[in-house]
Amino acid sequence: MLASAAAATAITKPSLSCSGLRFSSDINSIPPSTPVAAAAGFRSSCSAARSFRVRSAATKPAKSPAEEDWKTKRELLLQKRVRSVDVKEALRLQKENNFVILDVRPEAEFKEAHPPGAINVQIYRLIKEWTAWDIARRAAFAFFGIFSGTEENPEFIQSVESKLDKDAKIIVACSTGGTTKPSQNLPEGQQSRSLIAAYLLVLNGYKNVYHLEGGLYTWFKEGLPAAAVAAEEE
Repeated sequence: MLASAAAATAITKPSLSCSGLRFSSDINSIPPSTPVAAAAGFRSSCSAARSFRVRSAATKPAKSPAEEDWKTKRELLLQKRVRSVDVKEALRLQKENNFVILDVRPEAEFKEAHPPGAINVQIYRLIKEWTAWDIARRAAFAFFGIFSGTEENPEFIQSVESKLDKDAKIIVACSTGGTTKPSQNLPEGQQSRSLIAAYLLVLNGYKNVYHLEGGLYTWFKEGLPAAAVAAEEE
């Protein structure tokens, strides 16, 4: 009899764990010792259905093309002859050859300063959803003092396609640039947001994709033309 009671207790005991982000399906059994914020969040999640269950924060969504390993991305970029250009060459191509600078930085950075005429489609955005996986990612960012965690923008290609056709001549730019060129310290180059974006573009049929070497940090450092959204709107 005692064994049966113990077994029943084990079955109904709620399971709230910060490390595993496991929640009981019974919202009325949250122990009094649970932190207020966690309990409130849990009750809110379960208000629509008492049987709601979050299985595990480790249930990561399937890997997207942007999450491919750098070696795979680099091989395709080289195969498709995605050429890197320095900032002065990029400015010349923009002025003389109708190239478009695609700025893939976050919108806030773009608004602060960008090359005149550049188009902004951010490749990463602030985390929006509240799945168990997203909560775990927010917690991981917060652990390192980052309270504005980002995620891949799932609408990146769709947004680019609404602005630029597949034959457009594009120079992809981010803050630092990265490189596909090998060096002693970086035998396979270095990945960056702009190179990830370039990879996604060629993967989706864009034919004239270039990459800004040195990134927009170098563009601004060398005193090349810059604009801000507020100034453009005046």
